[in-house]
Amino acid sequence: MILADERVYTHEPVLLNEVVERLVTDRAGLYLDATLGLGGHSDAILRAISAQGKVLGLDADPEALAEAGRRLAARGDSFRSVRANFRRLGPILEAEGFLPLTGALFDLGVSSLQLDKPSRGFSFRFDGPLDMRLGPDDALTAEQIVNRWPAAQIAMLLTEFGEEPEADKIARAIVARRERKPLTGTLELAAVVESVVPRTGHHPATRTFQALRIAVNQELESLTRGLETVVPYLKTGGRLCVITFHSLEDRIAKNIFASLVAQGKCGYPEKGDARSAVVATEEERGRNPRARSAKLRVVEKL
Repeated sequence: MILADERVYTHEPVLLNEVVERLVTDRAGLYLDATLGLGGHSDAILRAISAQGKVLGLDADPEALAEAGRRLAARGDSFRSVRANFRRLGPILEAEGFLPLTGALFDLGVSSLQLDKPSRGFSFRFDGPLDMRLGPDDALTAEQIVNRWPAAQIAMLLTEFGEEPEADKIARAIVARRERKPLTGTLELAAVVESVVPRTGHHPATRTFQALRIAVNQELESLTRGLETVVPYLKTGGRLCVITFHSLEDRIAKNIFASLVAQGKCGYPEKGDARSAVVATEEERGRNPRARSAKLRVVEKL
């Protein structure tokens, strides 16, 4: 029998053709994949560039980095990777001498390696520890939040990062439950949420798990810092692509891009990009459910 944590993980990158078409403007250029994951987008970029072009991949998750390294090993010197969160990309680009960039890609969210592996604690579909860290060196875990934070702070987290309308009710239920016994597992937490929130379309714990993951990994702060940091490292005409999966991420990307355009630092390379994002085709949404909420935004350095 193959245990869940022993399976071979695959991950279909979203908006693959759309990213390559917009990102690769020079086949001999330098391209940053700031969220390497299992290497799907990097692989496509490497196929689109020449032997003179190169890709640098960043990821905070050592497991994802190892999987991508095995997948892209045949690319030789055209590909290299660094274990790091993209909020630190400035010093890394300088240390690697990987500049100026022809393009940079941020594919946000989590991969199947993280979602489908119970020991990572990202999903309410499996029983696992309340971890949710993308990088194992980070100190904060979801278990610490639900067992130590006061109800008001948990409710604020669920409201801000999960846009959860039942945040107060869920926070009170979490605190009441932990007074009897600390919460340690994903299914325990999901059951607490289900006990006070009726099941409608999505699982009642969807927003709670999203909020905890964002808080544990400081995702929104990292995104803001990463997007603002990468622009000076782009060459003139270099492009920045961001794929978001929920409104909080998309709002940050959209606002930062609008600010860059207003300051005259960047422009929208394609007509309409200022008003709307690129979304997956109906065929891709049917084939890959993760693509349904994906939005791609692009700016070009002036």
